[in-house]
Amino acid sequence: MTYEEMGNMDGKTLMLLPGTCCDWQTNFGSVIERLSEKYHLICVNYDGFDGGEDIFPDMITVTEKIEKYIIDKHHGRIDGAIGSSLGSSFVGQLIQRERVHLDHGIFGSPDLDQSGRLAAWLQSKLVVPLLTSFTKNEKKRKKTRDLLKNTFLMSDEVADKFMECFAKFSPQSIKNEYYTDLLTYLNEDIHVEHTRAHFIYANKMGEKYLKRYKKYFRDPDIREFDMQHEQWLLGEEKYTLPVLKVIDEFMEMPV
Repeated sequence: MTYEEMGNMDGKTLMLLPGTCCDWQTNFGSVIERLSEKYHLICVNYDGFDGGEDIFPDMITVTEKIEKYIIDKHHGRIDGAIGSSLGSSFVGQLIQRERVHLDHGIFGSPDLDQSGRLAAWLQSKLVVPLLTSFTKNEKKRKKTRDLLKNTFLMSDEVADKFMECFAKFSPQSIKNEYYTDLLTYLNEDIHVEHTRAHFIYANKMGEKYLKRYKKYFRDPDIREFDMQHEQWLLGEEKYTLPVLKVIDEFMEMPV
């Protein structure tokens, strides 16, 4: 795993946790400069997605490594952590396990899916080939690019960056990440004293996700945006700027 600290080193600490099959450079690339102006950023790349030879093991093992880093480098406490999609599962675990302390856990429009082992295995068997098969020929690459553009309204440039992630990382790491995320459970009604849970709710995902946020966390701070899943990270300022403003509001809230 790799950890890169940058930005305003006198500002509040904010850990960035990327989503499925992503490094932080791709996932947060469009907002890193703006976040760096205000926050002391801790940018994380997981085993299997950090340019090294290790394979992603499982969500809990990686959570333990993140906890150890926070304990060793930041005395067990940071001001905030924001997870993009699957990265939000790490935020949830960091809060729930209480080995370290976050003042603010920020969830970037996650699905927070959970399932049994058989269902998780079947899903991973179906999804991982879809994420990696496009590398075989230009026709499949174009189909994947069009899917990303139509579903998430990505530009060609952004779609290509995400496809590069699918191509450069080990299929085994992608499978382990996807599979073990489904098996990494959150308790219901999580409440930790002096920690606030904040959600960026992309309403085009559907209300079932909103219900999950309220199920797993007691009195979460939910901000609704008229956008697709993590659309604010794709470079369009009409989505990016309002979410960045809300992140600042989250980080200034008393706990």
